[in-house]
Amino acid sequence: MMGQDEDVVVIKRVLQGETDSFELLVERYQGVVAMVVASKVPRENAAEVAHDVFIRVYKSLSRYAPDKPLENWIKTIAVRTCHDYWRARYRNRETPVSSLSEKAQGWVENYHATEGSLNHHEEAERAETRELLNWALDRLKPTERMIILLTYFEGYSVKETGEMLDMSAANVKVQALRARRKLRKILGSLLGHTGENI
Repeated sequence: MMGQDEDVVVIKRVLQGETDSFELLVERYQGVVAMVVASKVPRENAAEVAHDVFIRVYKSLSRYAPDKPLENWIKTIAVRTCHDYWRARYRNRETPVSSLSEKAQGWVENYHATEGSLNHHEEAERAETRELLNWALDRLKPTERMIILLTYFEGYSVKETGEMLDMSAANVKVQALRARRKLRKILGSLLGHTGENI
């Protein structure tokens, strides 16, 4: 198992032309990258996005400053790569309500029919709720989506989120507030509420 000092040695070797040494970094951090990516992009695109992360890491090695842990630096690149994934998708988005699975559409209909009472099987409900949430998140701008995921779902602080997205903490706070309001409105319109109680 490599440590920070060993990482720096490997990076120096790669930068001096021993490109095969980069494989050591991939092996060490592929699990970290997979976890970051899996929580932020659809499963079917996770492998491709993770591959893009390592391409970016490789191309950026000369800018790595060893005063910070390499793992944190790679996580930041992974978050930004996911952010770019959503930016590209946002430009070409078309996700109507009809794109939801039959189960998720059924959940919405059941919600309306039972006025929101949740008497369904918990496991199925969680999966359908997750699908609805992803559908609603698709309607946010990519930066809003990443801020919501990082701060509310993954528990990063405003400062940490700002560092990962290259934004000021104040800007993260403002965008988080706007994103929450948009998300409430989107879910509220789907469920027939004003969105204030969601």
